Amino acid sequence: MNTPSSNEQHRFVLSHHDEAAFKTGGLRSYSSYRDLGVAEATNGLARAHVIRMIEPYRPELSVRHHHDVQFQMVYCLRGWFETEFEGVGRRRLHAGSSWVQPPNIRHTVVGWSKDCELLEIFIPAEHETASDA
Repeated sequence: MNTPSSNEQHRFVLSHHDEAAFKTGGLRSYSSYRDLGVAEATNGLARAHVIRMIEPYRPELSVRHHHDVQFQMVYCLRGWFETEFEGVGRRRLHAGSSWVQPPNIRHTVVGWSKDCELLEIFIPAEHETASDA
């Protein structure tokens, strides 16, 4: 994993809510993403985006995987989101709750509400995600 230096100059970036900013084609086919400009502001040190679930949960969407990151945090903005973590078990976020995932922890998404929105922050901005399937 190649992480940009935290000593590089950071820039001021402002991100306002814009429905048109939600884009599909990201890591999860069942989600749309609104990038918050953190990668641009930090020269790739970190990324933050809002994730909106756009499809109902179906068990076939659950794939065990892990992310090659140094830091990952998820905060639930609306609804709920549930994941099963290796060595931890099932955990559910509700609006207003968060978790920090250890680097490379294997996990499987096991459900979400139809109104689910999450804020996800991770370091570095660009990283590998590997399926364990």
